Amino acid sequence: MKRTAVVTAGTAGIGLETALGLAAAGFSVTVVGRDAGRGEQAVGRINATDPAHPARFLPADLGALDDVRALAGRISSGPLTVLVNNVGAMFADRRDLGGVEASFVVNHLSPYLLTELLLPTLTAGAPSRIVNVTTGAVAAAKRVFDAVEPPGGYYGFHWYGRAKLANLAYTLDLAARLDGTGISVFAADPGGAATDMTNGTMADPKIVSPALRLLWPLVRRKFERSTSGPASTAARSSITAATDEALTGRTGLVIGAETRPVSPPRGATDPRVADAVRRLSERYAPLAAT
Repeated sequence: MKRTAVVTAGTAGIGLETALGLAAAGFSVTVVGRDAGRGEQAVGRINATDPAHPARFLPADLGALDDVRALAGRISSGPLTVLVNNVGAMFADRRDLGGVEASFVVNHLSPYLLTELLLPTLTAGAPSRIVNVTTGAVAAAKRVFDAVEPPGGYYGFHWYGRAKLANLAYTLDLAARLDGTGISVFAADPGGAATDMTNGTMADPKIVSPALRLLWPLVRRKFERSTSGPASTAARSSITAATDEALTGRTGLVIGAETRPVSPPRGATDPRVADAVRRLSERYAPLAAT
């Protein structure tokens, strides 16, 4: 039976390298992105490797939840074996998307909504896998989820990490919820790479708190080292989570940059965090448009 995979934000960087890896593993791959031109280039690059099945592109603005709902409708018309939620974004300045803070929308609500809407399709395609891309930035995140926005000022790196922490807590909670259904759920930490998201943004000191700005030369060097690797290396954790036969029957794992399971941060395993994230998700990303 043909195995199918969807990779969001799959037209460049880690997402494209993940799509290439899945195509090489025999999957029929769909890449999702905003730009049709980049989508065409990505599909061309994948198909140039002579995969077992030709790739395709689906356009969607993953920062717009109505687009996510429409995308889920298009994907659910066919079989689905693997969903890789690779989308991620960091914003130097605070902004809203649909009336909700943008980092929380892109890094959590969007993949949450797409995943929930595709659960029936993934169940029908079981054994299947969900892979949510996480980040080491969750370690610097506030664990308070009484509201979409944490208390205090806006600092892009910390808010990015907090939104990714919300998604990681959701990922581990979802794994427990789906245990025994035939759907395995993993988080994948790419470690870091030079991508469209990191280029430029990570060089702006206003993305970190005032205390870290006092140490900016050291912080910037650390950021530069952690985002200097190739996207092909960073994609290995996602490819492993999606394809490794040794993971068959397992779920609720974080696959680290060395492609081995690693311990999740404490905040991601706190049931109080998971409950608070669930309430926010259901409120701000209802499965049906309101």
